[in-house]
Amino acid sequence: MPRKKIEEKPVRRQELRGHIENGGVVIQQPIVTTLRENYMPYAMSVIVSRAIPEIDGFKPSHRKILYTMYKMGLLNGDKRKSADIVGQTMALNPHGDQAIYETMVRLTRGNGALLVPYVDSKGNFGKAYSRDMSAAASRYTEAKLEKVCTQLFGEIDKDTVDFVDNYNGQMKEPVLLPVTFPSILTNANTGIAVGMASNICSFNLAEVCETAIARLRDPQAPISETLKAPDFPGGGFVLYDRDELEKIYATGRGSVRVRSRYAYDKANHCVDVTEIPPTTTVEAIMDKIVELVKGGKVREISDIRDETDLSGLKLTIDLKRGADPDKLMQKLFRATPLEDSFSCNFNVLIAGTPRVLGVDGLLEEWTAFRRECVRRGIHFDLRKKKEKLHLLKGLQKILLDIDKAVAIVRETEEEREVVPNLMIGFGISQVQAEYVAEIRLRHLNREYILDRTREVEGLTKEIAEMEDTLQSPKKIDALIISQLREVAKTYGRPRRSQILFDVPAPAAQEEEEAPDYPVNLFFTAEGYFKKITPQSLRMSGEQKLKEGDSVRQEVEAQNGDHLLFFTDKGQVYKSRASEFDDTKASVLGDYLPTKLGMDPGELPVYMAVTRDYKGWMFFAYENGKVAKVELASYETKTKRKKLLGAYSVKSPLVFLTALGEDGEFLCATSASRMLIVNTAMVAPKAARDTQGVQALTMKPSVRLAWVKPYREGMVENPHRLKTKNLPAAGALVRETDLGEQLTL
Repeated sequence: MPRKKIEEKPVRRQELRGHIENGGVVIQQPIVTTLRENYMPYAMSVIVSRAIPEIDGFKPSHRKILYTMYKMGLLNGDKRKSADIVGQTMALNPHGDQAIYETMVRLTRGNGALLVPYVDSKGNFGKAYSRDMSAAASRYTEAKLEKVCTQLFGEIDKDTVDFVDNYNGQMKEPVLLPVTFPSILTNANTGIAVGMASNICSFNLAEVCETAIARLRDPQAPISETLKAPDFPGGGFVLYDRDELEKIYATGRGSVRVRSRYAYDKANHCVDVTEIPPTTTVEAIMDKIVELVKGGKVREISDIRDETDLSGLKLTIDLKRGADPDKLMQKLFRATPLEDSFSCNFNVLIAGTPRVLGVDGLLEEWTAFRRECVRRGIHFDLRKKKEKLHLLKGLQKILLDIDKAVAIVRETEEEREVVPNLMIGFGISQVQAEYVAEIRLRHLNREYILDRTREVEGLTKEIAEMEDTLQSPKKIDALIISQLREVAKTYGRPRRSQILFDVPAPAAQEEEEAPDYPVNLFFTAEGYFKKITPQSLRMSGEQKLKEGDSVRQEVEAQNGDHLLFFTDKGQVYKSRASEFDDTKASVLGDYLPTKLGMDPGELPVYMAVTRDYKGWMFFAYENGKVAKVELASYETKTKRKKLLGAYSVKSPLVFLTALGEDGEFLCATSASRMLIVNTAMVAPKAARDTQGVQALTMKPSVRLAWVKPYREGMVENPHRLKTKNLPAAGALVRETDLGEQLTL
């Protein structure tokens, strides 16, 4: 019974599947067979029929759109709705209308993606330099072919290229377009196929034509003499690298560095970026700059906004006071897409085979293609002229006796016998006789026939010249050269991307200079920090502080000064005044433990301000020891923000200060003794965590209570508290010794 049930299940499945043979049956197949029979045909279709451009510079999708517009009469006619163009293109391209329209948008002048646009547009077609500025719907926009398209279709009706059936066999479409200039190099083209890709940069049309002419004259002519560097529709600056360009010219692989163009507006203290690399967008640049500003890596920028309008691209960067625009832009060139690389991969279909060729190879292949187009065009014209000459020679024989021709026609009883009788009467071919028989009665006069036969001599001469041209490769090349010169003269434009020679590569770890101007620094007991400009400070009222907080240090400094914040955990956090925003007295300021990323429970206790790391740090501990550490010990070659072991933690810290020069400090112990210590008596150390030297001799139960910078008048008899040698016990303090509010 169980066996019977198992046999019934496939029967029911087969019935549900409509009696499909082997329906629901899993058949094992080697993966190699699956790849060969299923995947490879798809991969080849994508490579050959979709993603990789051919030697005429177009992918199939581009070619179908342009040919459809040509057949619609849009080379000379008025503009038509884009929706109409897209609809008619679907006769050749059975993809969705949206895909066709997006492809068409990139070909337009309005989008700005091509150095030599092929479609004259009216309406909003978006912008290539913006990811958010998309094209309007196809029903709102209009288009026609640009005049340069006469160089794409001028000879297409002369059998210069092959035609094939469209996808349903109801129309013919060209396999390639007979372009009269190397369009494969004049417009950027990007395609991603299966297992390969193509990325071709654009070159200036006039320079490409000049290079092609030089190569036709001398196949060994150096390309770099006429083709200086790539030229991009968005402009900018190409950073000239001769070795890299020679590599691209020879192999088709390499990269080109492109830098944005900017101008400094001194009146508004801002930078206006007007041209950007072709590999990025305005939004991507803004996102990266905002990220750098939020991360504290760029502090010279106060605002950034996109001011693009009908006049073109404009990205405005407002600078903070004192910021150097050129140094800021050098920093942004290193850290943002304002300077970017265009990676070249000149992968082109040659006779249906993808090949990576340099500029040298592409010009060679285009020249061979163009020579074949010219030969086919001449053959077409030659055939037409020979046919016409043959007809005119038959007409010339009629000239000898027009009355005889009329008589033959009149005396012939049956119409079908007219042509044979003319052939017999004048010894002409059937084609010639058909031509003569079709002449109107009004044209059977000597003047008409003489005018027609007078063309025989001219046609004979033209045919001889054409046959001679076909036999002479030099004359074919001369014809191509004349066409290239005409294209360069008519459609050539000045370079949009200027070339920067001898541009030094910026150092990756180059120290950035901050804008320098006077500032007042405030550091509070609770760990808050403010940076206020003198002008703002004069206009401000009292300092706003957290309840119970007080200003511990107030320092006049410069915005470029380095700041060292010593904490109660024996560590130091390094920063710069420029890394803090200018603020006002009416705000609390930055909370340093959060701003500097201090450890939990860690608080700053002292702020040292320096620029050249000259001088010392002076530390005093509860056990009576003092240490003098060179400030240079806190300077690092790398931009480290946190240093461990800022000072010794073996005994609690009582006092610390930065010293520019040696001075005297009044020390008091818990045993009512005082000592004036001169730091010149303490040898400086390079080790940050040094324990120093014993300054006061104290019993184990006694500790150092406090330390203050000594000033005249603080005590009545200072000579009693001074010593020539350390350590010293100090002197017991009498009430008569105390002055200036000193207490124990």
